[in-house]
Amino acid sequence: MTGTHLKTKAKPTAETRRLGYARVSTYGQTLDAQLEQLRAEGCAKIYREKVSGARPDRRELLKLLKALAAGDVVTVTRIDRLARSTFDLFAIVKQIVDAGGQFRSLAEPWADTATSTGRLMIAILGGLADVERDLIRTRTAEGRSRAKARGQRMGRPSKLTNVQKAEARRRRAEGATLKELAQSYDVGLATISRLSRRTADLRTYR
Repeated sequence: MTGTHLKTKAKPTAETRRLGYARVSTYGQTLDAQLEQLRAEGCAKIYREKVSGARPDRRELLKLLKALAAGDVVTVTRIDRLARSTFDLFAIVKQIVDAGGQFRSLAEPWADTATSTGRLMIAILGGLADVERDLIRTRTAEGRSRAKARGQRMGRPSKLTNVQKAEARRRRAEGATLKELAQSYDVGLATISRLSRRTADLRTYR
């Protein structure tokens, strides 16, 4: 396994801070059950949010990771509250461990980096994360190949139609400025500039 090694940290002391993380996907759901369980585990500080677990920019989770100190124990009620994929789970837990903290899940006793079993399982997760990442890359590459074979254009859709592009090229050749064209078609200068460069390139190779 490459890049998946987790360092073994010392066991928490009496001064250990217990930090909780609670999450639900939508505002129609409640955090009450998670908060109750985390408080019962001695979590004085609980980071909470209502957002999809698939989002990488979860504000409260980022705050928790930034506030971590050596010896802190991060607790969740279930693993899926923290991450939605093996790759994300390993990446987050690795951040916690690298900061000198520990991670544990109440619903999954094996997910406790303070135990040898927990450390072994997290290491296995690291290997699975590598496999998952390779599968994602493979699927992405295959998807692009199939799209190209169907004649689909990759990347962002053009802001101008083919008719507008032809018209813009004609007006540019007649002396219209980039700024005038950009304002006319309600696009950025970069869009018109790229269009002008492509036109010049075509003339060069004719």
